[in-house]
Amino acid sequence: MSNYQLSLIMLACISIITVCGVFAITSLAGMFSLGQASYMAISAYLTFCIARYQNLPVWVTSIIGLAGCALVAFVIGMPTLRLRRDYLALMTIGFGQMVQSIIILLDKYTNAAIGFSKIPKVNNLVYIILAITVLIVFMVRNLKYSRFGRMCIALKNDDIAARSFGIDVHGLRVKIYVIASLIAGVGGICYGLRNRVISPDAFDWSLSAEMQILLFFGGTNSLTGSVISAACLKVLPEFLKGVKLFGIDLQNCKTIIYCLLIIVVINLRTKGLLGERELSLSFLRGLFAGKPRDREGGEST
Repeated sequence: MSNYQLSLIMLACISIITVCGVFAITSLAGMFSLGQASYMAISAYLTFCIARYQNLPVWVTSIIGLAGCALVAFVIGMPTLRLRRDYLALMTIGFGQMVQSIIILLDKYTNAAIGFSKIPKVNNLVYIILAITVLIVFMVRNLKYSRFGRMCIALKNDDIAARSFGIDVHGLRVKIYVIASLIAGVGGICYGLRNRVISPDAFDWSLSAEMQILLFFGGTNSLTGSVISAACLKVLPEFLKGVKLFGIDLQNCKTIIYCLLIIVVINLRTKGLLGERELSLSFLRGLFAGKPRDREGGEST
């Protein structure tokens, strides 16, 4: 395959990783965050700045970057996750703007708005990112069906009822928030390795909003739908390169296209592309047998 095709594969994989993080915090725990891109920035800048100025290998500094990402998520999450839905979303936007401002203020190390480009090249990067993507999807899938995941879903459905059953609601929120932030941090490191340049503008709130759009398009309760949506819609603008409508390059209108697709999906399938369906061996067996069945064994509609 050409370098361009490999680049598209890595782009799709990074999108899948970041949407998996949003799936954990939104689909499982019911929290709406517009600051996940800021954790991508934290892990990316910590990883590559320390690697550059301390002459350490990237695999070592990536651990430091993820640890720093988790620490920040814990410190931010402890007081703010007591807030309700809309207030939490506003807080995460403010947190994202704060991270961008700090990166610019530390221009001696981060090169400010120009962008940090001293990122080492990694051989066979596409295979590494593919392996990380498969691992993240597998972990989030297992998380969904674990006891911890069931507790998160109970929290999402009714936090008062969850508390009455002895669930530590605030502690659970903090845990899932840290997990989602760590997944976003992995996506930020992969982003930097692929592009070999990072800048504050690349991690603004619009990237977090894009993750939410991809999640809702695929189905807020379907990891399979979210993965398919993240892979397909992320590379869609690349296929629109050079395509013009009324003299406008459609590649520059990806946000408008995403929003139009969301409007169509909301009207035709209110729960997203796949709703609550997940791809499984039993579903595939039923599909090829002519009677697709859902995970609980009932016939699909």
